[in-house]
Amino acid sequence: QVQLVESGGGLVQPGGSLRLSCAASGITFSLYNMGWYRQAPGKQRELVATITSGRSTNYADSVKGRFTTSRDNAENTLYLQMNMLKPDDTAVYYCNAAGTVWGIGRNYWGQGTQVTVSS
Repeated sequence: QVQLVESGGGLVQPGGSLRLSCAASGITFSLYNMGWYRQAPGKQRELVATITSGRSTNYADSVKGRFTTSRDNAENTLYLQMNMLKPDDTAVYYCNAAGTVWGIGRNYWGQGTQVTVSS
């Protein structure tokens, strides 16, 4: 059974920092491209950051220079370091795993963790 479990969300003041984690199980983590997405109330889910199995990263323009994603394949864990947080970063943050296993595309999502940026 595949599980992606996010943690680390919470309430933070503008300008503050949070570190999100996504613990994966049930997949060969190192083979998957991983990503962070977010969804604010009344808005569509949007890409925040991705990191490939080869550790290439990509970021949404809105978070470049503030957020950093990384992965620890030994611990099957994905991270998102968020600095200089803004109220517009308030959303539910989701972890995603995408890969091809035995020629079949696989796509998994976590349950999400709430991030609220407010004074």
